[in-house]
Amino acid sequence: MARTLVVVGAGPGLGMGVARAFGRRGFRVGLIARNTRTLDGLVGELAGLGVTAAGFPADIRDRAALTDALGQVKRALGPVDVLEFSPSPTGEITGAVRTTVASAAEQFELHVLGAVTAVAAVLPDMRARGAGTLLLTTGVSSTVPAPFLANVGLAMAGLRNWAHALHAELRPEGIHVATVTIASGVIPGDPVADPDRIGARYYESYQRRERAEEVIGDLDEFRALVAASSGSGVRGVDDGHRAGPAG
Repeated sequence: MARTLVVVGAGPGLGMGVARAFGRRGFRVGLIARNTRTLDGLVGELAGLGVTAAGFPADIRDRAALTDALGQVKRALGPVDVLEFSPSPTGEITGAVRTTVASAAEQFELHVLGAVTAVAAVLPDMRARGAGTLLLTTGVSSTVPAPFLANVGLAMAGLRNWAHALHAELRPEGIHVATVTIASGVIPGDPVADPDRIGARYYESYQRRERAEEVIGDLDEFRALVAASSGSGVRGVDDGHRAGPAG
């Protein structure tokens, strides 16, 4: 029986790498993003590969719209077997001292509350079946504190923590939860960070159900960047989750 993947925060980079990896293995693919024209292009690309796919426009920060879009996925493609969450980054990135309630809340709303909303929409069916997978994407600042990514790191660390807690709580029910930490850019042609290589790692995470986390890239390299930038006034250095044409 065909299975269904939904990519929440679909884009031409990371999101499509994941969509192709699962679609080539027989999954139907639902794509959720804000831009209808972008979705149409991505769905067309997947159709050209022989993948059954459909797009569902929604702003991840609009919780009612996201929940409705996930309901549409179920009606169009069947119950969701795999949820992959990787919203395209938006909003101001602030350093630690410059982080405000507003800048922290903006990132938390997108990454954490968006994930909580998406999981809440698909988890009841998964629990009823005793099967399913939740793959929640974070950036490198979820693991390595970086002053120049302070508000993003607040949200990413919270999402990573919740993913690990879900893994422990849901594993006895047959539901696999993992966080995938992107510690690199998303770079076409790169031996590690090419979108299709990243997509293959997500599929491996789907198969390796005992693992709560996959890391793509080099955490030590980022730690060295943080150390080198300390006290230098470096600003605007991107989180690994954001770099390149990430989905």
